[in-house]
Amino acid sequence: MNSGLVAVAFILGALLVVIGVLIYKRFKQNTIQFDNRLSIIEKNQERSEKLLLDQLAVNRSEISSRLTESFKLVNDQLQQVYKGLGEMQDLARGVGDLKKLLSNVKTRGGWGEIQLEALLEQILAPEQYRKNVKVNPESGEVVEFAIKLPGHGNDEQKPVWLPIDAKFPREDYERLLESSEKGDVDGINAAAAEIEKRIKEEAKSISKKYICPPFTTDFAIMFIPIEGLYSEMLRRAGLVDFIQREYRVNIAGPTTFAALLNSLQMGFRTLAIEKRSSEVWELLSVIKFEFEKFEEVIDKVHGKVQEVNKIIEDDIARRTRIINRKLNNVQSLPLHASESQNEGKI
Repeated sequence: MNSGLVAVAFILGALLVVIGVLIYKRFKQNTIQFDNRLSIIEKNQERSEKLLLDQLAVNRSEISSRLTESFKLVNDQLQQVYKGLGEMQDLARGVGDLKKLLSNVKTRGGWGEIQLEALLEQILAPEQYRKNVKVNPESGEVVEFAIKLPGHGNDEQKPVWLPIDAKFPREDYERLLESSEKGDVDGINAAAAEIEKRIKEEAKSISKKYICPPFTTDFAIMFIPIEGLYSEMLRRAGLVDFIQREYRVNIAGPTTFAALLNSLQMGFRTLAIEKRSSEVWELLSVIKFEFEKFEEVIDKVHGKVQEVNKIIEDDIARRTRIINRKLNNVQSLPLHASESQNEGKI
């Protein structure tokens, strides 16, 4: 029995040894496989890390380049914005200056005078108008501009002046525009009524100060430098006719005034032609006299030419007869006489 137990123990020991060996081999094999797999994983990880680092480097370069471009674009746009702000500031200053110009009564009138003077310079000659004219010798009133018209008997030393004064009720016109934009009917009517009142007052002042025949025409011109304001006056029923009839003042906007100046220019040209008509007739008389003398000379020359032609024809006919006679004499010489002469020469 003891031997049986020993045998069983031996067999169990052997089995344990075999199992241990198998387990060791299996463990070693698994360890090798694990190491191989771990090595592969490490290599893959290194490769992945390298690829990731390379990709990160590329992305970082692209991001840096894009950021640089974006910063440059933003900087350029900011510069444009700053430039635009500077231009807007300049424009705002210009608008402010213009507002100051238009707000000041004296300079506002000067602005109307500038536009009026520009039209006069463009259409008329310098000697056809004058600035700051004392139209009435008995008073000290001076009109802004006056057109020089011929006096009695076309006396240039005593011309008749056509007074022109520029007016611009800016505040009333601005209130009218603001009310029109808002659709305020009451404001529109109130501003239009103020404009009408102001224009009537200005027309009365112009009539009183500048219309004084025979030094001036029996009417004057009120120049309105803005077409919109002039159109508003035309829309006021009977306003223009009332001012013409009551104060003998004609209202003109830039376009109407330019047409008036063109008409006056045509009249000046017609008058200049009439003034020079006597000189033209004298010149035509001289030309007629000289032409008659020229005709006489031509007749004399023609007679002389005919005489010369007759002399030439007679001389040519006489010379022709002489030459023909000589030629006939040559043809009539005897042939033997000519031969004997030739033999003698031999």
